[in-house]
Amino acid sequence: MSEPVPSAIDRVPKVSDESSIRVLDPIERISEVLFGLIMVLTVTGSLSVASEDRPSIRTLLIGALGCNIAWGIIDAGMYLMARLNDSGQNIRMVRAVREAANRDAAYRLIAGALSPLLASTLTPEQLELMRQKLGQMPDPPSNPLLTGRDGIGAVAVFLLVFLSTFPVVVPFIFLGDARLALRVSNIIAVAMLFLCGYAFGSSAGLRPWVTGLSMVFVGAALVGVAAALGG
Repeated sequence: MSEPVPSAIDRVPKVSDESSIRVLDPIERISEVLFGLIMVLTVTGSLSVASEDRPSIRTLLIGALGCNIAWGIIDAGMYLMARLNDSGQNIRMVRAVREAANRDAAYRLIAGALSPLLASTLTPEQLELMRQKLGQMPDPPSNPLLTGRDGIGAVAVFLLVFLSTFPVVVPFIFLGDARLALRVSNIIAVAMLFLCGYAFGSSAGLRPWVTGLSMVFVGAALVGVAAALGG
């Protein structure tokens, strides 16, 4: 079975295969954890501090787990759709470069497939090398395809969304005092929001501490909006 055609930047110039070890990039991982965290917080945030009704709390927690399972499955499906789209775009790009009327048209197509910053650093000689390499590649498949790596990525998306539920709900499982459990759960949630923001800031080149604190406020606001809308 043919593999989806990699993009020009993946193939030319040759890069180390070490970068292919990571299925999801840091921003994707942070986003999935954040989505799952906000989802479960909309449920735990509805608990009353004074509530001691253990059956009701158990029902809410089961609902939170079920909600995150459903969201994880949906998000994994969306991830696979995105990968199919990327594969299709790469196939179209390779065909367009091969069928370009002239070299300048091919150069524009190759540069357009890269980020503006990377494209601005390429010389005509490098663009020509990339055009030649793309012309020497095996013929692309007729339709975009998913790979085993894409399947692993979808599973990773599901697990990140689902597992992000547990740190927030664990206090309700092991602590008999609902008031104490809610406070501990909130502390864990704030810590997780901060860590997501800190990691995002480090990855994006922002000030990690400021971004972490901002994520706490943004996450709390999103939870408030979701709860107000019946989420």
